[in-house]
Amino acid sequence: MIALLAIIIIIIYLIIIGLLIYGFDKVEHFKLQDLPPKTKFSIVIPFRNESENLPKLLDSISKLNYSKALYEVILVDDDSEDDSVSIIKKNLDTKFSNKSFNQSDVIKIIKNNRTSNSPKKDAITSAIAISKFNWIITTDADCVLPKYWLDTFDECIQINQPNCIVAPITYHGETSFFNRFQTLDFLSLQGATIGGFGIKKPFMCNGANFAYRKSEFISVNGFEGNNTISSGDDIFLLEKILSRDVNKVHYLKSKKTIVTTNPAENIDQLIQQRLRWASKTSNLNNWFAKFVGLVVLLGNLACLASILFVFINYLSLKIAIALFVIKFSIDFLLLFKTTRFFKQENLLLSYLFSSLIYPFFNVSIAFLSFFKSYQWKGRTSKK
Repeated sequence: MIALLAIIIIIIYLIIIGLLIYGFDKVEHFKLQDLPPKTKFSIVIPFRNESENLPKLLDSISKLNYSKALYEVILVDDDSEDDSVSIIKKNLDTKFSNKSFNQSDVIKIIKNNRTSNSPKKDAITSAIAISKFNWIITTDADCVLPKYWLDTFDECIQINQPNCIVAPITYHGETSFFNRFQTLDFLSLQGATIGGFGIKKPFMCNGANFAYRKSEFISVNGFEGNNTISSGDDIFLLEKILSRDVNKVHYLKSKKTIVTTNPAENIDQLIQQRLRWASKTSNLNNWFAKFVGLVVLLGNLACLASILFVFINYLSLKIAIALFVIKFSIDFLLLFKTTRFFKQENLLLSYLFSSLIYPFFNVSIAFLSFFKSYQWKGRTSKK
C-alpha cells in the first residue's frame, strides 16, 4: 500500500513537471525588431536599508538604452534606518550630473505612505499615486537592470498589446555551493513560471521584474483585499489581473530583460526568505498554483519517506531508487532548459548534491511556514 501511494505521487509529480517542461518550450523567445520606442514607463522601486545595493542599481539605471523622456524612476523610502537616501542623492549627482536631462524629472525619491499591514504594497501604491505614465514596472533595490530592459518591454507592448507582463529574474554573485543551491532552487521556480504560461495556466511572477498598466491596477482596486498580508505584492495582483483577462497577460521570454539580484547571504536569510514566499500559498485563489505546490511538496515528502520505509522494510530499495531516479530526471530536464535560457548551465555541476539536499529543505520550509513567523528588512511579519 505504501509503495503504491509513493508510486502514484511520483507519477503525478512526473506529469505536472512534464507539463511545465512542455509549456516552457511553448513560450516563444521574444526578439527585438528595432521599433521606434513609444511606451512611457514609471519604474517603481521600494527600498529599505539598501545602502550596499543601491549604487549598483543606480549604475544600471544610468546605462539603460531607453530615451530618458520616456520613463521616470520613483524610489520609495520605506523607513530606511541606514544612509540609503543620502547614497541615492550622492550617486545621482555623480552619475547623472553630465546628462542632458533634468535629473529631478527622471528620478524621484518619496516617502512611503503606510496605510496597511504590507509596507511594500503601500510603497508601490504610494508611487503609483504620483506616477506620470500608464505603464508601471516594479523592481527591487538589490537588482541590476539590463541595458535593453525597457526597449524590450516597449516592443512587447507595441506588438502584443498586453495589460500585464511577467519577465525573468535570476541571481548573480559568488559561485559557492550555497549560492549555486539557492540559484538552482530559484531557477526551478522561474522554469515553472514560464511553463505555466506555456500551458495557458500562468500562476507565478516576481515583483522584481513585473509590469502592468496603471489603469489595470486601478480597475482591480490595487492590493485591496490582500493588504493585510505583508508579502505578495506580485502574485496577488497577478491573480486579480488574470481574473479579468488571462489572454492579456504575457510572459516576456527574452534574455535582454533578465534582471539579476542577490542571493541570500547565509542560511538564516535563506530560510526567512523562503518562509516569506511560503506564507503566501494558503491565501492564493489560483487552484493550479496550490495544486502544483502540493504536488511538489508531496513529491519531496515521498522521497524522504522512502528512505525511512526502506529501513523498516515497508518499501523495497529498488522501488525507492526508481522513484528517486524518476524525480531526479524530470527535475533535471526542467532545470536544464531553464539554466540554458539564463546562460547558467555551469550551475548543473551542483545539481546531484543539491537534489539530495532539496527534499529536506523543501519539506522543512513547508512545515515551518505553518507555525513560524518570518523576519524581513528588520521587521517581523506573520503570514
